[in-house]
Amino acid sequence: MVSPSKSDSSPVSAGIPHLAMLIPMLAAIVAITPLAIDMYLPAMSILALGFDTDITTVQQSLSIYLAGYALGMLIFGPLADKIGRRPLVIFGLLGFTIISLLIALSTSIEQFLILRFAQALIGAAATVVVPGYIKEIYGDNTAKGMSYVSLIMMLAPLLAPTMGSLIMELGDWHLIFLSQSCYAITLLALVLFKLKMPSDKDLGGRSQKTFLGGYYTVFARNGVKLNLSSGVLTSFAFFCYLTASPFIYMEVFNLDKSLFAILFSTNVGALMLANIVNSRVVTRFGSKRMLHVSTFFGIIAATGLLAVNLLDLSYHFTVLMLIPLMGSLGVMSVNADAIVLMKFKQETGTATAVIGTLRFGFGAVAGPLLAYFYDGSAVPFSALMLGSILLVGVCQFFQSTLTRTE
Repeated sequence: MVSPSKSDSSPVSAGIPHLAMLIPMLAAIVAITPLAIDMYLPAMSILALGFDTDITTVQQSLSIYLAGYALGMLIFGPLADKIGRRPLVIFGLLGFTIISLLIALSTSIEQFLILRFAQALIGAAATVVVPGYIKEIYGDNTAKGMSYVSLIMMLAPLLAPTMGSLIMELGDWHLIFLSQSCYAITLLALVLFKLKMPSDKDLGGRSQKTFLGGYYTVFARNGVKLNLSSGVLTSFAFFCYLTASPFIYMEVFNLDKSLFAILFSTNVGALMLANIVNSRVVTRFGSKRMLHVSTFFGIIAATGLLAVNLLDLSYHFTVLMLIPLMGSLGVMSVNADAIVLMKFKQETGTATAVIGTLRFGFGAVAGPLLAYFYDGSAVPFSALMLGSILLVGVCQFFQSTLTRTE
């Protein structure tokens, strides 16, 4: 488990209690989202049988959850800037606990879908405040803290389906949501006793802007739009991989499920390693340089990925190109977000809401685009990833040009 070391201390983090456990705690709070999304995937067919419906209806609960989460971020982001982060993280975890318990008790598909929307909506109140806390702890080294959180949080989607399968061995699908309720209530207890930050008492540091005024401030701030676009495009490339990887590995290359799981885990490992490297060197080189360098290597890896698939080479070459590509995406993502967050003092919640909503929104476009360009090969998937990373490079080129002229 990664935690801040003595070398991480700064004037910003000085005097913050329980510093060593804050990053794992904040990462665990953010992890409620991937846990809620991925834990019940092994139980979908059983849910369909239990509710006497078809599995496609149950699958709609994923889209419903993402819609609820995006709406929740839009609502609670500006609210966190006005009333503070602590009330929202308590409200979010308490609401997530209660609604997860109600989902476990639901008796119809209609109840299930409505409660899944509510679970995501209220849970967003807890997760939207986390980047603001990271910025408060790390100050100018925000990208370092974001790397720590990303590193720990990546374990959640990797382990969640396995955890769901193990729970199904012990009982039925109800236990999955009961375990989510227990997870959230445990986090709530930790938050009540351990999450006490200076900003929670600093009433003067709260934003006085209206709901729409906060969003206007975010989009109007110099140096935000192009860096925000870079993060969104990076997320789109990542969602392209998530959406296409099962098809690419198992249909195009005819690999079995076990080998797919190993290769998928290898790519997640590349993301985790990249975040470890970033956390070690970003304080020396800065987020802007790390974003530029990782974009450069991302373009090279994505070009190689497209080339090996145009040449119709074996899956080994695709794997070799994806490892550095996914690592590059990991570094690009945390540094693009950190650059945007560093632009704000009172509107970090609103900025986080904008980042999260745009990321999920553009990520949802990946599936339809991949379907539209489908030709039975890995070329469309590779081309979309390369195109998005090239656009990141264009955004960073114009951002650097604007910075030099200011």
